[in-house]
Amino acid sequence: MRKDERVFLGVTAVIMVVVCCLLGLRMLYHNDNNISGEIIPSETTIPKDDEPQQEPQKQKVYINVFFIGQNNNKEEVYKAVNREYDKDVDGSKIKFALQALIAGPKTDERNKGVYSEIPAGTRIISVNETADKVVINLNSAFENGGGTESIYKRLYQLIKTVKRNTTKPVYLYIEGNKAEVIGGEGIMITQPLSESSLDE
Repeated sequence: MRKDERVFLGVTAVIMVVVCCLLGLRMLYHNDNNISGEIIPSETTIPKDDEPQQEPQKQKVYINVFFIGQNNNKEEVYKAVNREYDKDVDGSKIKFALQALIAGPKTDERNKGVYSEIPAGTRIISVNETADKVVINLNSAFENGGGTESIYKRLYQLIKTVKRNTTKPVYLYIEGNKAEVIGGEGIMITQPLSESSLDE
């Protein structure tokens, strides 16, 4: 081997030793503070496409329907019962209230002595609600049977229910005709419906 080759190899070896020593010292005296960025990666949750999004829970709304029951003194009174109402499902509040009235008390309410004088077979022909009034059209079964006292009670049930569920004037029609006399006993009724509609 020539002399100049030996010198070159010697110099190269010295340079490599120096570089290795510098790298070793750097690793030995390594300082974490000089590292940029987070040492431990933070955990992030990636939402899955198939996970259902929770919708905000709707606040429950209730309407009142009037049936007949007893107070603490065993006296007959008109009792307001709650029915859960959802305008997106049930439509007009006044129509929903009338449907609930005609359907009558639930089993647990009947077990507590609550009843209705609305005759079986009563049905709603139409409910027309405008900006200034509501017109309720019932079939003739509403007038059937029960005698004078029963007719008074069913009319008060109807009046109390509609007045609780709308602020508009409400008019009662039977089979398309404005109700002025109800039942075979000829009970006079003034309109729009109010608590004094049956006063003589």
